[in-house]
Amino acid sequence: MGKKLKDIETPQIDDTASRKEKKKNKKKKQQQQEEAEIEEQQASGKQAKRKLDQAQLGGEATENGSRKKDKKKNKKQQEENGGKEEANGGGVEAVNGKENGGVREESGSKEGGEVDKVLVTGKDADDSKYRPLKSFAEAKLPEKVLECCQGFKTPSPIQSHSWPFLLDGRDFIGIAKTGSGKTLAYGIPAIMHVMSKRKGKMERGQIPLCLVLAPTRELADQIFVVLRDAGEPNGIRSVCVYGGTPKGPQIASLKSGVDIVIGTPGRLKDLIEMEVCRLKDVSYVVLDEADRMLDMGFRQEVQHILSKTASPRQMLMFSATWPLDVHNLAKDHMDPNPVKVVVGSEDTAANHDVLQIVEVWIPTVQHVIEDRLRDDRLLALLEKYHKSQKNRVIVFALYQKEAERLEGMLRRSGWKVVGIHGAKSQEQRTKSLSLFKTGGCPLMVATDVAARGLDVPDVEVVINYSFPLTTEDYVHRIGRTGRAGKKGVAHTFFTHHNKGLAGELVNVLREAKQIVPESLLKFGTHVKKKESKLYGAHFREISADAPKAKKITFNSDDED
Repeated sequence: MGKKLKDIETPQIDDTASRKEKKKNKKKKQQQQEEAEIEEQQASGKQAKRKLDQAQLGGEATENGSRKKDKKKNKKQQEENGGKEEANGGGVEAVNGKENGGVREESGSKEGGEVDKVLVTGKDADDSKYRPLKSFAEAKLPEKVLECCQGFKTPSPIQSHSWPFLLDGRDFIGIAKTGSGKTLAYGIPAIMHVMSKRKGKMERGQIPLCLVLAPTRELADQIFVVLRDAGEPNGIRSVCVYGGTPKGPQIASLKSGVDIVIGTPGRLKDLIEMEVCRLKDVSYVVLDEADRMLDMGFRQEVQHILSKTASPRQMLMFSATWPLDVHNLAKDHMDPNPVKVVVGSEDTAANHDVLQIVEVWIPTVQHVIEDRLRDDRLLALLEKYHKSQKNRVIVFALYQKEAERLEGMLRRSGWKVVGIHGAKSQEQRTKSLSLFKTGGCPLMVATDVAARGLDVPDVEVVINYSFPLTTEDYVHRIGRTGRAGKKGVAHTFFTHHNKGLAGELVNVLREAKQIVPESLLKFGTHVKKKESKLYGAHFREISADAPKAKKITFNSDDED
């Protein structure tokens, strides 16, 4: 009672044919609905993709807009973003250029066809006046200043991106791999800085205007050679100071007048305290290999030296990696929002022009036997890579005693070899390096003292007899080959003693698209996280116009 008509059950007719027909119709109807839903989803997907494409291109065209209209709007947007820059034989190509809020993301191409991603951040990084250079002519510098660049067709990515900022006096952070042309990236602007200040006047006893700090004697000497050769035609005088040699000649060079001082922190601090090196007029400061400098414990010396330079000054930091310590150092001594150019990645990444071969050694009961086996394998590799005894090969050892033993073993085995390590005097190290560079003795055994700063373009092979203490040092070691666009080989022995670095090494190999040995994966691929996926990195770069933090205090009256 009270039921509606549609709620009253009707008797079912037992008609088999009718039931089958109804079932068939129902199934057909469901199939049609499903097809309709799929078509609707596809249409929605196409519409969403079309809108996404329009948003990426900066267009506001509707679905009914013509291709011509879309093309016109895209072209207009590209013009606003600076357009597309095409590289001619190794310059810069802004293929996927993104410019907003002081960020510019581009691609720097090389002659070999590979492309390095370039990320530019900082205040006014997207300003059109800081456009990267496609040629040396675009820099509009005197011919004499660019004489040192005659052997290159176009600026390297770090040079093409840094010069517009540095020539404008901006504080600068450069992250790029070894062998990327960093020395001239800051060296050319340093020469221009001196020329603008001196105005052609060179006086005896003048104090320097530029300072370059380097972590090792080898790197300091390498920088000195580049800046000396580039500066002398322009009347710019450079002096190099480092420990391990008598101070007398260095003091005499400083007293005779200098424009650019290159030195290691320890010796430079000593000369400052002796009042023979005055930095009060230094207004252009470069920290090269800043990460290595802090790793070696030079923080206090660096702080002391920087306190003796002029204020204000132009501050530059170049490094292959960007750890937290270096970030904090930059924060203490640079503008709040300096320009930062990253060529490739801030993470540890190897040169892609180097073929990396890793041999994993299974542990043995007696280490002496293991060393003998490795010695035999090293001799076999030298027969393979250094048979002509003309091409340059570096064998890296971890400690100086190991380097001494290897040097002696190779000599007894009939190989002509030189060595560079801490047990040798500076005079011996300089002589060894000279013989290696000139080809008089193209086989060298070295510790990590030569991993940074050794710039010999024709090193074909690096052999890591023992793995270094960090993956960063591994990257720097193998970076001694494959320089200036050439190819190289790095052959590495990896033992169970190094298993804690297996995960990082796997990542380096994979990033460079190298073969990862199965035996290496057995050590595990765990890597200590430097960044949380949920919370991000341990620090964040804050823009100059960010609101200041406010201190809030509470007392008992505020509590309920």
